Amino acid sequence: MSPLLSPPALGLGTWKSSPSEVGEAVRTGLELGYRHIDCASIYGNEAEIGQALAGAFRDGVVQRDQLWITSKLWNDCHAPEDVRPALLRSLSDLQLEQLDLYLIHWPVVHRHGVVLPQQATDQIPLEQLPLSQTWGAMEALAEEGLVRQIGVSNCSGAKLKGLLQTSRVRPAMNQVERHPWLQQNALLQLCQQEGIGVTAYSPLGSPSGAGEAPLLTDPTIKAIAQTHGATAAQVLLAWGIATGTAVIPKSVRRDRLASNLAASQLKLSPEELQQIARLDRGHRFVDGSFWELPGGPYRRAQLWDEAV
Repeated sequence: MSPLLSPPALGLGTWKSSPSEVGEAVRTGLELGYRHIDCASIYGNEAEIGQALAGAFRDGVVQRDQLWITSKLWNDCHAPEDVRPALLRSLSDLQLEQLDLYLIHWPVVHRHGVVLPQQATDQIPLEQLPLSQTWGAMEALAEEGLVRQIGVSNCSGAKLKGLLQTSRVRPAMNQVERHPWLQQNALLQLCQQEGIGVTAYSPLGSPSGAGEAPLLTDPTIKAIAQTHGATAAQVLLAWGIATGTAVIPKSVRRDRLASNLAASQLKLSPEELQQIARLDRGHRFVDGSFWELPGGPYRRAQLWDEAV
């Protein structure tokens, strides 16, 4: 059987899934039919995911070449000499010989060994260690065969254009926050023009959104869901797929895992897609403000290359 050429449009996210729950969630997801698992070293749960994957392979639930596994390079490993060791740690934890996709997690750099910066001196400006240097080491991973594809995450259009000017291997994917309140149409169009896939994280929004009502309670989304006898979550996921992105909702509950997966069968009408298009308000739930430190080099306006 040939490996998957691109990630299935509906995957399983593992951000905020605790190590005590994520293994069972991944195993359940695989049994239900998920074939796209999104991971990252910073999530702190790759070792348990690796155990779940190994068990599923051993028990014949799924074969390796039927899966798409993504992981991400954390911010303290951007120096070229740190990229390969970081990948090897993820491969060891996940009990895999190769990743399908490896992403630069953020266009933000920390000193090596600083997982979460507490002061400005913990951070390194992109001018000092640009993405192009990190990307060169990522390209070497692809050429070595340790990863099938490489890409970026949380990358603005301006940063993506800059990377395209110097890269030998073009980014295969840009993983960004995307949902009806943050549609990022210009970025999506750029990626489509350049042949770069887009994966939407937080496709259902986030409950920590600055006091605003969760996206699941948006009246337009609820009305469309009622029309289809579907859940609001299914409408949000179906919209993400219909607009050309992969979506990676997170859940550890079997019923919600199954419900989310069923969203891939939901077809929204052109009129419903137009209604949802009007919901865009540029609202980021993950706004990057946690990288802003007094005297530090990172600000939201420069991170997203847009007005804040």
